[in-house]
Amino acid sequence: MQDRPPKLSAPIDLERVRALFSRPQRLRDAEFLRREIAERMRERLQLVRLAPQRVLDAGCGGGADLAILQKSYVAAQIIGIDASVPMLETVERGTDRGLNRLISKLLPAKSGIDLVCGDFADLPLGMASVDLVWSNLALHWHPQPDRVFAEWRRVLRVNGLLMFSCFGPDSLQEVRSAFTDIDLAPHTLPFVDMHDFGDQLVEAGFSTPVMDMEKITVTYDDPAKLLADVRALGGNPLNTVRKGLLSRSAREKLYAGFEKQRRADGKIGLTFEVIYGHAFKPEARVTKDGEAIIRFAPKPQK
Repeated sequence: MQDRPPKLSAPIDLERVRALFSRPQRLRDAEFLRREIAERMRERLQLVRLAPQRVLDAGCGGGADLAILQKSYVAAQIIGIDASVPMLETVERGTDRGLNRLISKLLPAKSGIDLVCGDFADLPLGMASVDLVWSNLALHWHPQPDRVFAEWRRVLRVNGLLMFSCFGPDSLQEVRSAFTDIDLAPHTLPFVDMHDFGDQLVEAGFSTPVMDMEKITVTYDDPAKLLADVRALGGNPLNTVRKGLLSRSAREKLYAGFEKQRRADGKIGLTFEVIYGHAFKPEARVTKDGEAIIRFAPKPQK
């Protein structure tokens, strides 16, 4: 991986991503979807036998998943990393410091929640220092997912688990359709296909990645509310984004585009293709110099 140039999934402006997520109050209306996906991830995680000492929430946002992870692994140190300082400040205000102190006193190992501001493709963590990497609806905001996978593998211990969710290519198709009468510019991310993510996991050195997907449709009475939720989920972080607001005529065309998509029940649908992935970090098969590592099983005693 070190010798290969990272693949660009989309011309995403990371500074714009940070700006879009710098107003936590604006994002609350779409939190229902993140909570639903987090619960579905938690159900998958319960099927894996794991007793982690250190857990990383990559792209922790407002911190709701930190509470889930702390409840699931009381004895573990939970680390939340996010690129948005305002989001982390929200977590800091909402963290139960008394509970953290109590857990730290009762348990001998380092435990509780710690927060870090940074890029989850350039983690300030040592090699093989984490047992579980969890990331909920964050990966698609990074322009170089293969670089992210390589970094997540670096910090995982051998047999450590990566579990993540993100949006797939069929997400927000109604938004793209509604904009066709206005211009040909991209107004949503060109989300990465599930199979491409699987290939990137293998290239990064993960073993037997498991990928699956499902489609969730949220319905709306009002296109304005639909667009507000799209913005609350991150909006358009592409560096090709239109400068300035839509004109009145363009906005009318946009709303007319959504009206054409009203279903028989009178609702406007908004599709989310949700991709789930998990993979383990295997034992190394070669040294840093490229020499093969051969392991011999102990000879059974007679």
